[in-house]
Amino acid sequence: MGPPSLTSNLPLIHTSTGHIERVNSTKLLGLYLDSNLTWHTHIDTMLSKSTQRLYFLKQLSRAGVPQTQLRHFYLTVIRPVLEYAAPVWHHLITKMQADQIEAIQKRAIRIIYTCTHDMPYVSATFVADLPTMSDRTDQLSRKFFNSTLQPTSPLHSLLPPPRDQLPSLAYEQPQNSPVSPPEEKSVSPFSRIP
Repeated sequence: MGPPSLTSNLPLIHTSTGHIERVNSTKLLGLYLDSNLTWHTHIDTMLSKSTQRLYFLKQLSRAGVPQTQLRHFYLTVIRPVLEYAAPVWHHLITKMQADQIEAIQKRAIRIIYTCTHDMPYVSATFVADLPTMSDRTDQLSRKFFNSTLQPTSPLHSLLPPPRDQLPSLAYEQPQNSPVSPPEEKSVSPFSRIP
């Protein structure tokens, strides 16, 4: 059993209809949230589901399905599982979890493109014309957060107002002002002059 939950010492919450049950993890909109505010449950569930789907990819490959259709299967059935809600969890997972996600894509590429078995992963992604999962989830996160900056986004109204640019200008050197000469260093009367 893992370490105790950060919330295990909190008092129970009581309402007029009874108390609210404390759970270690819960699923909300397809994301598994745990009481320690880690993504272990979500990542483990995602990896398990992806591994099951890799089995079908392997069966399709053994049946002689062309590479283009295998790639399409990966892009439409397996990769969406790996990147679901990535902007929420992408920057909060451990290196080990990120490596496990990369391993799923690595296995998929090796199943689709048998010529990549002896290649380094980066070379295999080049052959498959796919970004690494880390790059892909980073790209999805940037795209999502940039979309929230658009006034038409439903989330735009939740953002704080833009920062005023004037205070940051006070620290910059004006471009047309003369540069002051460097100050002369004072010499201590106790220092030795050669």
